[in-house]
Amino acid sequence: MLRSESSEAPKVGRLGIFGWMSFDWAAQPFFTIVTTFIFGPYFVSRLAENPAVGQAVWAYALAIGGIAIAVLSPILGSISDQTGPRKPWIAFFAVIQITCMALLWTAAPGSNIYLIAMYFVLATIAAEFSIVFNDAMLPRIVSKESIGKISNIAWGLGYLGGMITLIFVVALMAGSPETGKTLLGLDPIFGLDPAQAEGDRATGPLAAIWYLVFILPMFLFTPDMVKGIAIKKAVSAGLAELKSTIKEARQRPGIFKFLVGRMIYQDAVVALLGLGGAFAAGMFGWLTAEIGVYGIILNVAAIFGCMVAAYLDTRLGSKWVVIVSIICLTIATIAIVSTGPGFTLFGLIQLPLADSGGYFGTAAEKAYIMYGLLVGLAFGPVQASSRSWLARSVSVDEAGRYFGLYALSGRATSFVAPFLVGTITAVLLSSGSTDTTATRAGMAVLIIFFLVGLAIALTTPYPASEKSDK
Repeated sequence: MLRSESSEAPKVGRLGIFGWMSFDWAAQPFFTIVTTFIFGPYFVSRLAENPAVGQAVWAYALAIGGIAIAVLSPILGSISDQTGPRKPWIAFFAVIQITCMALLWTAAPGSNIYLIAMYFVLATIAAEFSIVFNDAMLPRIVSKESIGKISNIAWGLGYLGGMITLIFVVALMAGSPETGKTLLGLDPIFGLDPAQAEGDRATGPLAAIWYLVFILPMFLFTPDMVKGIAIKKAVSAGLAELKSTIKEARQRPGIFKFLVGRMIYQDAVVALLGLGGAFAAGMFGWLTAEIGVYGIILNVAAIFGCMVAAYLDTRLGSKWVVIVSIICLTIATIAIVSTGPGFTLFGLIQLPLADSGGYFGTAAEKAYIMYGLLVGLAFGPVQASSRSWLARSVSVDEAGRYFGLYALSGRATSFVAPFLVGTITAVLLSSGSTDTTATRAGMAVLIIFFLVGLAIALTTPYPASEKSDK
């Protein structure tokens, strides 16, 4: 169904748009300080028996979460179209997410890593389901012309929120297990014990409190859909609608190709974000302070990238922002996996092993930071402009079910990339390879996902609608 004049999004005031954007601000710290830069690397490098085992378990946790999200997101999206309002669904999953994030505090050294991984999986599933319903609100509150701008600004605000919490953690909360001091040379606040990794573990409760407080503007100020049918009838109608939506999507070649391409390149994005910080921790022995500084650098780059993308998306279109971002991520991933202690570009360039002291003291670490900047510039725009690409291609009345498929396309095979990373790492480790060789080879599989996704995106129409395909 093509977007019609009658289904164009009504105008929503600035306060309503601000409320919608506050969701990204509230949600991002979980992905920044828990998944990527603090808790994840702690899980891999200190909680697990060794970094290679930690990377494998963490990758499998991401894979399990991806399977659940892939199966249930489109179903929930279709059901929500029938029940109407999205906010009750977001509130329901917020309770689960906040509870599980708070439980990450129990991840003391010597804890059962599989139980901790379960808490993380449940929090991830709840977070991603909430994103489905929040994304489905976008076409209804913003005009088609403004979707790309608002989407990228919201994503940039999310990274700003993530960076603020990250700075707070490394500057005031997480002390080095060697010195007992934070990045600023201070004793951790609240008496957090570095020897017990309490600063790292506290990222879960911190992300929970942040989410609870800053999600409120969305509930208070952003208009929701009117009431639909009762939940019992909505389940039946939603499942029937999902079946017809999948069939319909296959008859809309542009949208179908977009969803397939996004499914593949988003797999690599999810794995790169989920494993990148942990990979660096295992490769260079970075502790919380180094990982935190690295994360701050990436988030500064991400904010800048999203602001530039907000301008380019409006003028050049979402498709070209996505394509340029995938190219950057591909180059960065090749560079990252080709770097190790004393070399980069698969050994074509030898680097001195001398350590100048302080943070990122070796040449290889500095090269890794440089490649990380490219990741930072691209990983926000590729996701924000993918969201606006679809929002420009469907009507407001079908947004819920198509954003459910969008979540499916982002998660349908998202367990495959982390699963392959974990499996390749584990297999090489068991065959006698060194830890660094095993982890680098495992991460290298992401390059294939980026290249295939890029090839499909290049041949996908923009907007991804039947009219564009003719």
